[in-house]
Amino acid sequence: MNTATDAPKNIHHGRNIKRFREMLGLKQEALAIELGDEWSQRRVSLLEAKETIEDDILAQIAVILKVPVEAIKNFDEEKAIYNIQNNYEGSHNQGPLNNYGTINFNPIDKLVELFEENKKLYERLLASEREKVEVLKNRN
Repeated sequence: MNTATDAPKNIHHGRNIKRFREMLGLKQEALAIELGDEWSQRRVSLLEAKETIEDDILAQIAVILKVPVEAIKNFDEEKAIYNIQNNYEGSHNQGPLNNYGTINFNPIDKLVELFEENKKLYERLLASEREKVEVLKNRN
């Protein structure tokens, strides 16, 4: 019996949000902007420290990160590592690639698409910061 795959354990929602956010190259501040005016980088940081997060907030974050809510709720790093080690490292069974021999998408295209989405998000962040500066200038 392997404890990494058999033992039930609590999934840390906040840590999973952080992992998905970092995989997408998204900063906490950018996520805060996407979540709305009442959010800040500090609040996102505190959220990522929480073990369980309310479903409505998880749903909002899942839409922003473009991942299913279930991915955030169920991702277990230990199981993922165990799965990778036992199914890919040194394995002679390479899965569907042996049977079909082709990949159905170009990974470079996916990477470019991800960078374009990231670029748009940073542009919105920059526009928001410029608006804040203008508001502060007009106050004086």
